[in-house]
Amino acid sequence: MTACIVGWAHTPFGKLEDPDIESLFGRVAMAAIADAGIEPAEVDAAFVGVFNGGFSKQDFFASLLLQHVPELRFKPTTRYENACATGSAAIHGAMDFLAAKKGRFALVVGAEKMTATPTAEVGEILLSASYRKTEGEIPAGFAGVFGRIAEAYFQRHGDQSDALAAIAAKNHKNGVSNPYAQMRKDLGFAFCRAESEKNPFVARPLKRTDCSLVSDGAAALILTDEETARSMAKAVRFRAAVQATDSMPIAGRDIVRFEGARAAWGRALDAAELTLQDLSFVETHDCFTIAELIEYEAMGLTPEGQGARAALEGWTAKDGRLPVNPSGGLKSKGHPIGATGVSMHAMAAMQLTGQAGDMQLPKADRAGVFNMGGAAVANYCSILEPLR
Repeated sequence: MTACIVGWAHTPFGKLEDPDIESLFGRVAMAAIADAGIEPAEVDAAFVGVFNGGFSKQDFFASLLLQHVPELRFKPTTRYENACATGSAAIHGAMDFLAAKKGRFALVVGAEKMTATPTAEVGEILLSASYRKTEGEIPAGFAGVFGRIAEAYFQRHGDQSDALAAIAAKNHKNGVSNPYAQMRKDLGFAFCRAESEKNPFVARPLKRTDCSLVSDGAAALILTDEETARSMAKAVRFRAAVQATDSMPIAGRDIVRFEGARAAWGRALDAAELTLQDLSFVETHDCFTIAELIEYEAMGLTPEGQGARAALEGWTAKDGRLPVNPSGGLKSKGHPIGATGVSMHAMAAMQLTGQAGDMQLPKADRAGVFNMGGAAVANYCSILEPLR
């Protein structure tokens, strides 16, 4: 049995007035149910993705959905957490529920409230997604971890600062068309490339424009089985959904290869019986520009060490051979941790159903979605296509 996305909802990402995650749930839960054209009582279970990790004193989030969807009372509702891939973990939980035929409709909600936390504390909280025993003292927090990855990549393949700036500029340009994006401003290559007072180094060689944004936001999906989806107004089918987990310490891996991402992409394309060339676009996890660069290689777009070609030669632009992050990605859209994986699937579903508005690509038949937790530790890859 294959799961299908039949409804979605999405808040803007950014510094929102919502006081807490519970409020963010309220923005999207009922809206996704209404978008699917079903009644709240038809939802059989809910799957909630929230990282938290100290952003809020409140935890145990799953049951808070009942404040907004009282029809969920006495139904199974479970919270999922898998670092920056928390949203995709919740989606996989919903898919397993449907595959077990425990119900027909599953609600997935991902959310995070980050901006009320001081910047220094945000960095400390995010370090929980790295191996603290050996990485906990790296300067600049989680950005410092990816700074180390970028340094290692540069040592092996040469200085790729031009490519990182090209990725940042592309994603910011794409984000201008995304009404949900936190930063809707075309910064341009020159600004992203140069160190400046407004674009300082955060963790060399990464500058501010190489780092995703601290964000509040939420997204939600309604999933159902393929048979039920055939009678729905719209449906996007999971042709494949794969999770591949790698070990956490970066010292124990060839960290510039993102082997877990490579495994997830390979298995997903094999399961879908497709090649990368069969995809119309990809939404990938650009928590830092170096991550998107290495992910080009992990997905098989370029050989190892040649990801810069895809960025500098325009392969991944909206009019390129494989558009990557037409939504603007995490770099422009923002990265509220628990919401990100759900958002990426919602953005892909909008494209595949022709409902992406100003973001819409002229050709959108199949999509790849790659959501990553930690430094290529929790790796989730989905292949999506319209059901009909």
